[in-house]
Amino acid sequence: MREATVENPLRLAVFISGSGSGMEALLRHQESKPCLHETTLVISNVAGVSGLDKAKAHDVEAVTIELDKSISGVSARREAHETTIMAVLEEREIEVVILSGYMRILSPLFVREWQGRLLNIHPSLLPKYPGAHAHRDALADGATITGCTVHLVDEGVDTGQILAQSQLEIHSDDDEDSLSERVKALEHKLYPEVIDAFAKGNL
Repeated sequence: MREATVENPLRLAVFISGSGSGMEALLRHQESKPCLHETTLVISNVAGVSGLDKAKAHDVEAVTIELDKSISGVSARREAHETTIMAVLEEREIEVVILSGYMRILSPLFVREWQGRLLNIHPSLLPKYPGAHAHRDALADGATITGCTVHLVDEGVDTGQILAQSQLEIHSDDDEDSLSERVKALEHKLYPEVIDAFAKGNL
């Protein structure tokens, strides 16, 4: 990966599926100080989500690329979807992909193409509680500590190289909603810091 400068920052695409709260935290971070990275594109796989409006409010191009359900066969649909996404990334000269609440598992084809330039944040202290229900799983397990993990994406589910973690105590009265909100606050701080370090070549 090339050496980024404030004058020529790394061009990021952020993938979302919903409210884009983490994406917005990253945009605010980038606006608050000189950065070695810039979000130039936001892609959602779901139309009409509020994250798209948040991106536009920050003058960032926001694109919806939905799965084409008219294509028969799960593999064919997935390949067509990701091929469309990769074409858009190439057109916009994107250099790093940031997953932020993106609720699709990317195929090995996509992961191999973006290996080492594809980051995700997960709401647990991996390798504990991978998958879509980290908070529920932590509470069911009686865990007393949880947090969030920024990692490189590989071909497994939440199994890529860990770059950084941040943790907090689980309160006795926490439920999934309260725990999610407190972990989100950690995520919104940790992810931009890790992306800073990544852009500097420190990871």
